[in-house]
Amino acid sequence: MAEELLNEFESVSSKQWKQQIQYELNGVDYNETLVWESPEGIKVKPFYHNDEFKSKYSINTPNAFKILQNIFVHDITLSNKRAITVLNRGAESIRFTIENEKVSIEELMQNLPIEKTQYFFYLPFLSIDFVNKISAFTTKSKANIVIQIDPIGQLCKDGNWFQNLEKDFEKLNYISEKTNNPFLTIASEIYQNAGGNMVQQLAFTVAHVNEYFNRISSINQPITIEVAVGTNYFFEIAKLRAMRLLFNTLASAYNHSIDCHIIATPTKRNKTVYDYNINMLRTTTECMSAIIGGANTIANLPYDSLYHKDNEFGERIARNQLLILKNESYFDKVNNPADGAYYIENLTEQLAEKALLLFKDIEANGGFIKQLIEGTIQKKIQESAIKEQELFNDGKEVLVGTNKYPNKNDKMKHDLELYPFVKQKPRKTLIIPIIEKRIAEKMEQERLSQEE
Repeated sequence: MAEELLNEFESVSSKQWKQQIQYELNGVDYNETLVWESPEGIKVKPFYHNDEFKSKYSINTPNAFKILQNIFVHDITLSNKRAITVLNRGAESIRFTIENEKVSIEELMQNLPIEKTQYFFYLPFLSIDFVNKISAFTTKSKANIVIQIDPIGQLCKDGNWFQNLEKDFEKLNYISEKTNNPFLTIASEIYQNAGGNMVQQLAFTVAHVNEYFNRISSINQPITIEVAVGTNYFFEIAKLRAMRLLFNTLASAYNHSIDCHIIATPTKRNKTVYDYNINMLRTTTECMSAIIGGANTIANLPYDSLYHKDNEFGERIARNQLLILKNESYFDKVNNPADGAYYIENLTEQLAEKALLLFKDIEANGGFIKQLIEGTIQKKIQESAIKEQELFNDGKEVLVGTNKYPNKNDKMKHDLELYPFVKQKPRKTLIIPIIEKRIAEKMEQERLSQEE
């Protein structure tokens, strides 16, 4: 029936479409008017057609995403109760950030659903003994626990290793041999939050992964990749697809056949203190991009996370955004929803190919760690961040409520529970840390200083 209906209409080629567009433009230049270039150097056309496109790659995305709730473990009893509560209120997965090695795994996991719920244990320290405790608990209880350790991510963020390169990788090699738990995480969200463009984010993530493949003798567990998702809707969908494609291409070279597990979180870079409710609109479209792009797990960012401490209301709103996308918008019901969208597939290929070129350049110049120590990676990110900042300052990149249509009556000075700007922490470091910074910070500081 569908074929008969379609046969009633003559097919229109891309050449015919372009001729009609040029006619309608009435002499105005097609390329100057309708073709624009992204910060990654990708020329975006006004339309895409199947006679100009043939997909080179096959990308399998997960059938459904899980809603992740972040919990920082300061008080074990309270954290346990909170986990039970949020699981009853729609969360499907929990990530515990473990403060130190004194935390009792048994107490933390008491009365929690074990076998059907996935738990992530993010460790801001590197301890073989603590990993052994998690592994023993996993074996005994049959829990589904992913350990999140990333010494290179620690180096990027803090400027120093946990101990040093040799000892950190000596411990990782031991852990890889002794535990069956997934243990390796690539904290790539920092590249986006610091201002890197999408090609840089992809290339640096792949180079980051490659260091682990080179320095750990065998990785037989899934690797977790943390990704920050921005507000450029279709590009972000393509970025996540390209991430999975590039990871699997690299992994196959090391005979690693296990797909990565992508955890997506909305970026902090475009979030604002003023007119903060708009953050909910931003995070909604960013979560939509993450779902369609194929994230396995999504941890939404509460609208007030910049300036409020963790609170039940903000977290409930963030969780409900994902619950609406899943249960009312049915975003988890379609497999590979971006397949066949010529625009998204074209962007995916261009992002992947440009990122691959940058990755090869990084490897040709000594690899990711060497270029971090030399400051090359930081310089590339800073150059990209400066360009984006200039676009924002000139009003070409718009944040509604901040550099466009600001509410002059909006006062925030007395509502700040947290310091929402870059924090200075003078210390001796091996490398210059990669600093996460929001593009609205300077403008917000000026407004705060003028408040009575």
